Amino acid sequence: MKLTNRLFCAAICWILMTSGTIAFAGDRVPITAIGIPLADHYPAIVAYEKYRHLMQTAEFKLKLLPGPRLVRAYFFSEADADIALNVCPMVMDMFIQKPIFRWISLIHRDGNALTINKYICDQVDLPIDKRGRLPDDKVADAIKAYRAEFNEPVRIAVPSLLATHTTILYKYLKDHDLSFGLRRSEDVDVVLDIVNPPDAPVYLKKQAARGRMAAFEQSLPWPEVAELKHTGQISWYSKDVMHHEKGHVECVIIAKNEAIREKRAALQEVINYIHLAGRDIESARIKRGKELEEIVNMIQKHIPEHSRESIIQSLRSDLNVINYLNLNIDDNAKSSFTAIMALAYEAGFIKQKIDIELLADESFSTTPTD
Repeated sequence: MKLTNRLFCAAICWILMTSGTIAFAGDRVPITAIGIPLADHYPAIVAYEKYRHLMQTAEFKLKLLPGPRLVRAYFFSEADADIALNVCPMVMDMFIQKPIFRWISLIHRDGNALTINKYICDQVDLPIDKRGRLPDDKVADAIKAYRAEFNEPVRIAVPSLLATHTTILYKYLKDHDLSFGLRRSEDVDVVLDIVNPPDAPVYLKKQAARGRMAAFEQSLPWPEVAELKHTGQISWYSKDVMHHEKGHVECVIIAKNEAIREKRAALQEVINYIHLAGRDIESARIKRGKELEEIVNMIQKHIPEHSRESIIQSLRSDLNVINYLNLNIDDNAKSSFTAIMALAYEAGFIKQKIDIELLADESFSTTPTD
C-alpha cells in the first residue's frame, strides 16, 4: 500500500512538473510593480487578481504606496522595484536625475478632476448632470471675485508639483488669466498645497470650516469620494482641459534598464496582462452587472477606502472620464506626452525638457490594447 501511494505521488509530481499549464513560483521570474492607490492603476490590480496565476514566465507582485514621491524614492532605492506606475512630469524629472529606466507603456488615459468646496459651489451653478460640468469661466470668475473681496488667494490641493494633474490645473489657470504660487504671501490668485490624494476630501472640509474657498485637483476616485460625502463637487474633468485624441497621457509604466535586459520575457508577460486587464475593465463598465461587481471586488481587496459607489461613478461609461485603452507607446501617446512636458516646463515644474525618444521603448506594445 505504501509503495502504491509513493508511486501515485511520484506520478502526480511528474505530471505537474511536465505540464505546460502550471508554473511554480520558484520557476518564474519575479516582477514587482509599485504604484499608488488610485483609479489610474486599476488595470494592475485586475491583472494581479485575475491573471497572476496564469503567468508562465513572471511571478507578478504589486505594492501600493501612499504617494507619488514615495514611488519615486522606492523605485530608485529598492532592488525589487522592477516597474513603477507614475505621473508624467515626475517621470521626466526622474529621467533627468537618473536615466536608469525606460517608458514601456501607459497605464490609463485621462482620469483627474477639479473638485471645489462649498464656498466656490455657492458662486458656481454646476449642472446636476456631470456630463455638463466643463472648464468654463465660472470657477475662474469665483476665484477672481474672492481675491478681489478678501485680498487673499484661493487654496488648491495637488498631489505633487510634478503630477500631471498640476500641469493640467496650470493650463486651466493660464487659459483664464489666473496666476499661481506656493506661498500665501505671494501676489497670486491661487496657492498650491501638496496633499496626498486620500487626504483631499478632508482638506476641502477643513478649508470650508475656516471659511475659505478651496479646491483640489486629484485623480479619481477621490473627486467622486468628495462628492458622495458632500465635502465638495466636481467642477470639471481633465479630459476637457487637456483635449487629446484617445485621451491625454497621465500615468505611465517605467521599467528599469536592468529588468528590461535581464527579465524581458517576464516583463512582456506582465505588460500583456495589464493591457488585457484594461480591456476587461472597459468591457465591465459597459456591461455593468456581475462583471462590474467583480472588478469592484478586486479593487476593494487592495484599496478598501475606495467605496463601491465611488469606483462605479469613476468608471461610468457615459462620462468616460478615464479610460484604459490605447496603452501602447505610439505617435499619439508621444504627442500627448510632449504637450504635457511643454506645459510642465513652462510652469517651472520641470527644469529641463527630455528627449522622449531616449525615454520611450515601444517594443513592449501589445495587441489587446488596440
